[in-house]
This record gives sequence, C-alpha cells and structure tokens, in this order.
Amino acid sequence: MSTRFLAIFVLILACASAPARAQDVAAPFDADLQRLAEILGGLHYLRGICGSNEGNKWRSEMQALIEAETPSGERRTRMIAGFNRGYNGFQQTYRSCTPAATVAIRRYIEEGSKISRDLTARYAN
Repeated sequence: MSTRFLAIFVLILACASAPARAQDVAAPFDADLQRLAEILGGLHYLRGICGSNEGNKWRSEMQALIEAETPSGERRTRMIAGFNRGYNGFQQTYRSCTPAATVAIRRYIEEGSKISRDLTARYAN
C-alpha cells in the first residue's frame, strides 16, 4: 500500500512540476533579453548621475520588459540579475557625469535600440 501511495505521489509531483520546468527553458532570444536588461540597468544609473531628470524611466522600461515577456523562475532571475549587473557596473566606475559616461549613454541607447528592433523584427507576431 505504501509503495503504491509513494508511486502516485511521485507521479503527481512530476506532473505538477513539469510546467514550471517548461517555463524555465531558455528562449532563443534570452541572451539578447539579458543584454537589454543590462543596458537598461546601466542607463538607469548613468542617466541619473548625468542629471537627465528622468526618474525611474529605465527601471520602468525594465519592468515593462519583464511584464511583456512574463518570464518565471530562472529566466526572470537572470533578467533581473542583468539589470542589476548593468547598474552596479557603472555605479562602481562613475561617481559623477563625465564625458566617458555621456559616450556610454549614447552607445547604450544605440545598442538597446538595435536589440529591440532586431528582436521585434525576428520574433514579433
């Protein structure tokens, strides 16, 4: 009786966890999303120190990206980690707005725009 119960329990557990594993499977564009998340994090920090008065614009863009993609589990964690990596990387390098920070902002906006266009062209319905 206990062996049968254990087998049923294992089967139920496997069925219940299968959808979660399927959602954690990497999409073919995850590397681009992670890079875009990192760019958004960098822009959130850099635009703040360069006096753009944008508030949480770039953090809001990241939130919109997460809501649009609706990743779960590990995918979500990786996207958030990318945003934080971008923010923290520039926070450790720049304490004030410099010409190099301004160049980084421009390059990140260009790269982020390119990634967005490419993703939309390749994967949008």
